[in-house]
Amino acid sequence: FAIVMVVIVASVLAFTATTLKPLQAENVRKEKMQNILSTIGVNVDRDQAGAKFDEYIKEQLALKPDGSVNNDVDAFKMDLHKETKKPYDNQNYPIYLAEKDGKKYYIVPLYGAGLWDAIWGYIALESDKNTIFGASFDHAGETPGLGAEINQSWFEDEYIGKTIFDEEGNFVSVKAIKGGAKIGDKHGVDAISGGTITSDGVTDMVEERLNNYIPYLKKD
Repeated sequence: FAIVMVVIVASVLAFTATTLKPLQAENVRKEKMQNILSTIGVNVDRDQAGAKFDEYIKEQLALKPDGSVNNDVDAFKMDLHKETKKPYDNQNYPIYLAEKDGKKYYIVPLYGAGLWDAIWGYIALESDKNTIFGASFDHAGETPGLGAEINQSWFEDEYIGKTIFDEEGNFVSVKAIKGGAKIGDKHGVDAISGGTITSDGVTDMVEERLNNYIPYLKKD
């Protein structure tokens, strides 16, 4: 009897998992669209994500390390976790070109490591390819109340208006600074109190990922 029950339960679970997999994949796809749109101030529910994504996202590009476009790769379907495991010369870098209220934005996907697990997000640059218009971060398992705060608006909003290049045009990124950034610092934000390692992970992630886009961002 026990064996029969195990077989029945296993079969039901397998059937349920198979049946729900397409729905789960669709929810992940729409959530990704929501996160991308949020960096340009477009906040929509899941059911509206597809239509609004098509409305605001004008191009989806996969870039080669030299900044040229790889037309053989679907930028949206790229798995950054897998991509970062490849040799540098074989990697592709997705970027989304958006338009809102007559202005152009460049949205860069991010992927890195926090204290306990993966962290990821998106940063939208204004048409100058330098000033941050919006940021969105998330995590797989950071400490609640500490590192997990990276996905809170009070932390994400600190990046708005910061610049990734200095006045001479050198790439300097934006760093989360323990103890707080100085007033007027265009390249620093306040790190999360008690979440130093996760904050450092965000700093490393932003710098490492954006650095790969310099050849494209420097193009006229």
